[in-house]
Amino acid sequence: MSESLESYSPVLDRDLVDLVLTDLGELQFSGASVELDLEAISQAMTRAATAAGLAVMLGGEHTGSLGGFRGLRRVYPNAVILQADAHLDMRPEYKRQALNHATWLHHVGTEFGFSTIHQVGLRSGEKSEWQLARSQTAWSTTELSLPLSVRERIAQRPVYVSIDIDVLDPAHAPGTGCPEPGGATFRELATFLHSLEGLRVVALDVMEVSPSVDAANITAAAAAKLVREAILLFGS
Repeated sequence: MSESLESYSPVLDRDLVDLVLTDLGELQFSGASVELDLEAISQAMTRAATAAGLAVMLGGEHTGSLGGFRGLRRVYPNAVILQADAHLDMRPEYKRQALNHATWLHHVGTEFGFSTIHQVGLRSGEKSEWQLARSQTAWSTTELSLPLSVRERIAQRPVYVSIDIDVLDPAHAPGTGCPEPGGATFRELATFLHSLEGLRVVALDVMEVSPSVDAANITAAAAAKLVREAILLFGS
């Protein structure tokens, strides 16, 4: 869908043609185990983060972000994660599985500390997830914003931004596996992304776009434009 977009952002007054972009290709998964596939993602993210000012991953089931963050921490050991998502994704288990799109951030917390986690746009989760988020994460909110105190706290640390496309209202992103009513408009999400300018964002992913259920490519177009704006914001 990026081919249908202009390379120039009128909001940022920046153009992709002025940057050096490298496509590292698609990952091929063995399918033997989730952990092996996550390690493949981790290795790819490590290579990308080592070679570029901004590493970008597109997906895909949100569990992939666990692999992405693991890989980034090999390059930036003090990196934090900023998640924009409708769901908390912090269950220890979901549908009798310990590792999937509803549990991946719980693994981030147990492996790297819940204090590395910052969440915005939340509107769905089990009661226990909300309790965990409120008591142990660095910041968790239903709002799509970062207060100045939180921004100042992470200003000197590398940041991994993970955007689950279902943070958008289903009217703006119908092509996703777990649509959740009551979300942001595209303009609101783009404004939030622009507000992160000045932070040391070194990696970003946009996840949970599902083309098979994406009427008129609405969701893919939104994801592509978010990626363009992110590259122009943080990749120069």
